[in-house]
Amino acid sequence: MRIYEGSPRQDFEEVFRSIGAFLDQRGMREVLLAEAPDGFIVQGLVPSGGSTGTWSDSVGAIVKETLTFLEDDIARFMDEAIARRGAAPAGARAAARPTAGYYEAAFRVLGRYMDDQKPHDVFLFEQDGAFVVRLLLAGQTGSRHILAEFTREDIAGMIARGPALRHQEPTLGTPAPAGA
Repeated sequence: MRIYEGSPRQDFEEVFRSIGAFLDQRGMREVLLAEAPDGFIVQGLVPSGGSTGTWSDSVGAIVKETLTFLEDDIARFMDEAIARRGAAPAGARAAARPTAGYYEAAFRVLGRYMDDQKPHDVFLFEQDGAFVVRLLLAGQTGSRHILAEFTREDIAGMIARGPALRHQEPTLGTPAPAGA
């Protein structure tokens, strides 16, 4: 998709938020996401839809699933997410508004971090709520990869600070979180 390579869409926050909402709906866990020229490849573990064995064979069964999201898919996810969030009237109490699932919220804050960095390529994986992100950044001396690690606590803190950042423009050069 290469968001920052000539594309008019430069919003990892909204793109990742929409992908995260889809993953929450699928019940996917232990996610790996890689950016491709025409979208994203996502792999993760999902509960098995059923089995031909006995009832006890299907309890707790999970399978690895690989999905490819093209730009058209992502645009549809974004439209659906905006429609879902807009379902509650503007003056409605926060409790009446739909709540984001873990991946929707986590991918949103990671997307904001990425927007600050303006990468040319994105790869991330998650395990037990913690994320490792690899970004390809272009600079005056050429391209280079950076790694950032976000613990479950880092993500929770970023989500908690999210509402205060909603109407601020992303800033360049945001330092990597502690432990990165």
